[in-house]
Amino acid sequence: MKAQRMMWIAWPAFLVAGLLELVVFGLVDPQDLQWFGHPLALSRQGVYTVAFFVFWALTMVSSGLTTLLSMSPFEVNRCPVPANARPQDCARDNSCC
Repeated sequence: MKAQRMMWIAWPAFLVAGLLELVVFGLVDPQDLQWFGHPLALSRQGVYTVAFFVFWALTMVSSGLTTLLSMSPFEVNRCPVPANARPQDCARDNSCC
């Protein structure tokens, strides 16, 4: 389930990062970019690569947050310890898990 959920996050984020890359660098020349008043020390391809991974990371955070907020309370609060291995004073309801 975790691998499937990671693909729900990573794949749409990858597609959106690619789209953002096209839109941003369709309007901005990487050689014109500056960092604190100094030109970037990267080639165009380097700027494209770094920007893509930054866009991908940001959209993965967004997709991950959406996935987290879409989880049911049962999924969020589910005890990861099997019912027969839980301590006696476990505060979680043992009947549902």
